[in-house]
Amino acid sequence: MIPITWLDAWIIVGFLLSVVLVGSWAARYSGQNTESFFLSGRNMPWWLLGVSMVACTFSCDTPNLVTEIVRLNGVAGNWVWWAFLLTGMLTVFVYAGLWRRSGLDTDLGFYELRYSGRSAAFLRGFRAIYLGVFYNLIILGGVSLAAIKIGQILFGLSPHMSLLVSMTGVAIYATLGGLTGSMWADFYQFGVAMTGAVFAAVYAVRSGMADGVTSLGELFTHPAVVPNLALFRPSSHDLSTLMTVMILPLAVQWWNVWYPGAEPGGGGFVVQRMLSAKNERHAVGGTLLFNVLHYAVRPWPWILVALASMVVFPLTPQPEREAARMWLEAHAAEVRGYAADKAALPDEVREAVRLKRADAAGVGSLARAFPRVDDTYLGHDIAYPGMVSRMPGGWRGLIVASLIAAYMSTVATLLNWGSSYVVQDVYLRFIRSQAPPRHAVRIGRLTMLAMLLVSAWIAFHMTTVKDIFHVLLQVGAGTGLLYILRWFWWRINVWSEVAAMTVSFVVALFFQFGAAPLGIESAMADAGWFRLMDFTSWKMVSGILFTTVAWVAVTYLTPPVDDRTLMAFCRKIRPGGPGWKRITERTQAAGDEPAGTEPCWNVPAGLVCMLLGCLLVWAALFGVGYLLYDRIALGCVMSGIAAVAAYGVWKQMGRLRLG
Repeated sequence: MIPITWLDAWIIVGFLLSVVLVGSWAARYSGQNTESFFLSGRNMPWWLLGVSMVACTFSCDTPNLVTEIVRLNGVAGNWVWWAFLLTGMLTVFVYAGLWRRSGLDTDLGFYELRYSGRSAAFLRGFRAIYLGVFYNLIILGGVSLAAIKIGQILFGLSPHMSLLVSMTGVAIYATLGGLTGSMWADFYQFGVAMTGAVFAAVYAVRSGMADGVTSLGELFTHPAVVPNLALFRPSSHDLSTLMTVMILPLAVQWWNVWYPGAEPGGGGFVVQRMLSAKNERHAVGGTLLFNVLHYAVRPWPWILVALASMVVFPLTPQPEREAARMWLEAHAAEVRGYAADKAALPDEVREAVRLKRADAAGVGSLARAFPRVDDTYLGHDIAYPGMVSRMPGGWRGLIVASLIAAYMSTVATLLNWGSSYVVQDVYLRFIRSQAPPRHAVRIGRLTMLAMLLVSAWIAFHMTTVKDIFHVLLQVGAGTGLLYILRWFWWRINVWSEVAAMTVSFVVALFFQFGAAPLGIESAMADAGWFRLMDFTSWKMVSGILFTTVAWVAVTYLTPPVDDRTLMAFCRKIRPGGPGWKRITERTQAAGDEPAGTEPCWNVPAGLVCMLLGCLLVWAALFGVGYLLYDRIALGCVMSGIAAVAAYGVWKQMGRLRLG
């Protein structure tokens, strides 16, 4: 627990009150009907959309996750999420305009626009509950888990008190202000969050708290940091780690794994903001700004703090880890007693087991620095709040406020997104289609409060953010290609979607709960050629393979969507391309294509923009990195490449036909 000064307290309380006021300001406008509450009247400008999207993904668990990645796999370990830029840019230049053109209330309305019959209606309702409630609650639980860890490290709060404090403000403005209130609060909170993150990085590097380090040069030459600096090679040089953190994400993961905020073809809260845009151009511009801010602007402050944390809270050396494991094996009775009821053990035995378990996991220094933290929450991800605990008074209050801002912006977005599914895709679609607008908004607000409470319960049963990240990747493995192709290939039907969703979920459950008892994991570890990748990567590759084979087979084994539905989809969306040739020919032959509905085949120009956009962002990201590393020439070259790519994107976007 750190001492909180009166200045810290005033900053934190002042921030909480101000963000509640900003977020609640829109309450008188947002409560009129569901379109104003969930889509801001479809009148949002690109700059507000982009900042709101990036604020949604800037949660208090994100710096924790990045810190854990850097400590375990080095800076290059971030390729596990940097690779999703390919997905993001594909969404910007190919799918954002299509989503806005659809005029849907939620992205799940796509099912009854693209498919037909009761099966499409069922899938829409089922996905609303599956994604908007169950899946969303897991994400909310992960965010709340980070809030618990921050509360324990910084204030010595119990898990229940941490969530009570952090959830109160967001419950007020999210339920009152709707999406408009959330987006304006996001805009304000993103500024606070980035200010806090930048100061945390500056102080961590220049203060001397990291073994006397007072400059970037000293940090980057410290023996504990040097192995973790490479941008294209993880700190562990074995092929398994390289496959896991870089090769697989770049080769497969980005286009074939569904992950919130980086859905192939767009989805979730990103599409919700696209649908709220003024027009297609604002939808594209907002999503482009989001990707630039998300990948090129935010990461380095977190990375610098993570690197400094390796000096302040060093990883337990390998010999000490092995010694701790041997001690735990030799004291098996005490370990079992600790797991059953640690309060019943003598203090010295309890503390010895706790520290040896921490040493075996590589987090012994964190366990010793924060003895009051429950060892359930001991992991490399607590190094970030641990670093914040060393910051000076006043500035510490700003950094804590920035973490609260990150938490609130994400939670408010997820609550609004999830409740929009429950109201638009379940309640108004299947239960009470003629419900008065204000009644529907009331149901949305009650749904938000219920999800907030349930997510708190889930958070108490989680351990580390990185585990949650991998579980979400596994559940979505193999579904991404379908979400990309369904806009441009007429043959995909509702049963393709059902097969992809079902098989990916079953495979994820099998690997999570069945692989170890059946001895599959240990057998793969003993087989030499399986060591090309770790078991987590094999799970993902297997999920992608089984799921893709299943949904492609089901696509050809089941009848296609009826021509009438497909023709209506083409008239409204105008996707164009060879995948719709059969349908457009039938539409023209029937004389059923009104003027002004010519196809908008943006894919070739969109793919060029996508590649240039990725070059722009990655070059900017690495340019900043090399400048920080004092490799000035390479940093300037990367910055020049980013500038040329930006010009190319601007010129090429003129070829996109957008409304």
